[in-house]
Amino acid sequence: MKKFILILVLGVGLIACKNDKKAETVTDKVVETAPETSKVENGTYVANTETSTLKWKGYKPTGSHDGAVAIKEGSLIVSEGALTGGSFTFDMTAITVLDIPAEEESNAKLVGHLKNKDFFDVENNPTASFAITSVEGATVKGNLTIKEITKPIEFAAVLAETESGIEFIGDTFKIDRTKFGIEYKSKSIFDDLKDKFIDDEFEISFKVQASK
Repeated sequence: MKKFILILVLGVGLIACKNDKKAETVTDKVVETAPETSKVENGTYVANTETSTLKWKGYKPTGSHDGAVAIKEGSLIVSEGALTGGSFTFDMTAITVLDIPAEEESNAKLVGHLKNKDFFDVENNPTASFAITSVEGATVKGNLTIKEITKPIEFAAVLAETESGIEFIGDTFKIDRTKFGIEYKSKSIFDDLKDKFIDDEFEISFKVQASK
């Protein structure tokens, strides 16, 4: 009887040991195959001027107009997998209107008006620029320069990894054009416009694709 009990105890012990080894093996496998959190590779990424752009949209009582401005050059800096800096230069001579068919005379007329002194005075100010000063979570802060006037702005943005590098997408935000010396038909400047005014605020959004 004692022999039987001893054999039973030894058998239970061996089974327990085997189960422990199996548990340890399963745990090891889970650790080994657990996916790691991927981060964007550190470094300086140069903007692709063919696929990157700034979009704008302005409003008036009778509707709105929208278009784009080409990015002449720019770069983004990534450190520890996150965006930490960057700057862009915009080609104001290449401003476009997208809501009016390109072949219509009114498109060229509006583009010409945006380029003259009423708006961006492109002859004397062929470029505008934006430089990132800080990134706090999803909020990007920086200095926007238009017509040689620099003002701080901030907006929400995301940075994503792509096959060729990275993509920086800024949410739509608004700026007050009068702060940059663009006062044409501003009802905050002129009192006699009635419904012939143009809103002081206009929308901007960024989409920048960049690679090393």
